[in-house]
Amino acid sequence: RLDFHCHQPPERRQGRPGNLRGDCPMSLISSIADFLKPTPVPTPQVRKALERIGELVDPLLRSASGFERELAPAVEHVLGYCEGLIAGLPGPIDINRQSFSGDPLVHALFATADDIDQMLGHSQAVRDFLEEPQCWESEYFYALFAARRQQKKQLGIVRQGDMIQSEVPQLVIYFCDQTLVEPHCNLEVTLENLRAKGLESLLSTFHDHVESLRSEREGLRADVSMQRAHLTVLRGKSPGPEFQTHTRHLAELDAQLREKAASLMPDQLLAALVDYLREPEAWLGLSPVSVTVDRLGIVSDQPSDNINLHTLKFSEFRGRDKRNYMAMLARIRRDEAQAAVDLVQDQRRRFMII
Repeated sequence: RLDFHCHQPPERRQGRPGNLRGDCPMSLISSIADFLKPTPVPTPQVRKALERIGELVDPLLRSASGFERELAPAVEHVLGYCEGLIAGLPGPIDINRQSFSGDPLVHALFATADDIDQMLGHSQAVRDFLEEPQCWESEYFYALFAARRQQKKQLGIVRQGDMIQSEVPQLVIYFCDQTLVEPHCNLEVTLENLRAKGLESLLSTFHDHVESLRSEREGLRADVSMQRAHLTVLRGKSPGPEFQTHTRHLAELDAQLREKAASLMPDQLLAALVDYLREPEAWLGLSPVSVTVDRLGIVSDQPSDNINLHTLKFSEFRGRDKRNYMAMLARIRRDEAQAAVDLVQDQRRRFMII
């Protein structure tokens, strides 16, 4: 037990101004008290994330001094970031043949209405979901819809008033690689799973960085071994400029190897991971996109009040493959998804027979 006693001079206790040097150093006492406070117990969400870090990044991280104490605040920060990121997704938006006809965004996402059925029927996530008993809890299910935005240049025809111009340069946007992620009947469950996916994506990116460091370390070890073998050969000869050059090069390689090995020590990795998780926006984020197009996907700079033009507004995120994906929450009817899966399976059987 630590007892802090504050001794004041008599004149101070009697209400008269005392000597400043006799005042109690309250700031020092407060600092010591703050230091001695027990570390707050991590929430269940933070503790679960810490377990995932040990699994996805490197099991050796758990041996780092202060693993939980140093990492918990950064994990709490990144969990809040992922929560805000998922909350910023637009939707849920119905994806079906009716919305393909009536919603300009859905119309732009697919070339034809049949492509919606093909996406649903080929989706492994949808097929797995439809095989689970819980899919019958609702006639709808929710999922993250993602697609890659593409663009191409072409020469086309443009009508301006009564004039028609041909061979006019045009920019066309379209979407490919449409996919669904984390389907579930309960929207809140889908959102929770997506928040977990966001954290896993960040941890996987850092794991790739760790693996890259390990690969560089192994490459340096091979270079050092080769350099030492070469020096052994040169040592049998008379010393000369070549021997000195290779000796300096070996020293440089040794220094690089020690530096790389040190960066892979648990304490160094922990510090790097803490810094990484405190700035998740550099690796995962949403960017708003707004573009005006016609029904054919041709980009226009004319005002969107034209009945033939529509301004598409959506969000894009940068994936782990360093490519941009548009993203939104989608709502899909279970029976339509089941019909699409049956259709694709029938097409596959017909193809095998032929």
